[in-house]
Amino acid sequence: MGERRIAAFDFDGTITARDTLLPFLARTCGRRTFARALRHAGRAAVEARARRAAPGDGHPRDEAKAVLIRELLRGRSADWLARVGESYASEVIPDQLRPEMVRQVNWHRDNGHELVLVSASLDAYLRHFGRAHGFDEVIGVTLEIDDDGTLTGELDRPNVRGPEKATRFREWLAGDEPVFMWGYGNSSGDRELLDLADQAVWIGRRRRREA
Repeated sequence: MGERRIAAFDFDGTITARDTLLPFLARTCGRRTFARALRHAGRAAVEARARRAAPGDGHPRDEAKAVLIRELLRGRSADWLARVGESYASEVIPDQLRPEMVRQVNWHRDNGHELVLVSASLDAYLRHFGRAHGFDEVIGVTLEIDDDGTLTGELDRPNVRGPEKATRFREWLAGDEPVFMWGYGNSSGDRELLDLADQAVWIGRRRRREA
């Protein structure tokens, strides 16, 4: 069996020009409700930053996201989330894409490379983007769902940033070797994923880096 050739992409700030999660939550939950939750999330981030010296404490961004998700999505229907996610992917995301990165995705796909999206944004809209652009796998944030189809407001696994990105990618890879990997990212939350790459590409102000 030949070498697998895989391109792994971050989403927000890499394929898109900006964050997509906060606009999604504001659009779907209402701006006033969103603004109130955002204030609470900001306080949670400050508190998390103050106690980060303690072992096992989470990243402030993870704490803030957990508060936002809990306040805005708890008690809502999973079917509702699926509907608004599909709408956001088709109506909003296309205007946020970096054209040069869409061309890069297309280049990998046209050359027969496997495409993997690894993002801390919600799977509710990422999977629709991934399907439309020919990704083989989409690894995003998924939420706990009660037996009655209601969102609990909790993430069902850790936030997909930092070391968790590399962990989830390795799980998908399932130990299959050999692999040649391209990695694309734009922030410190992508570092562990790009450290796995044979060719790592930093988008934006960071310089391109060969791994």
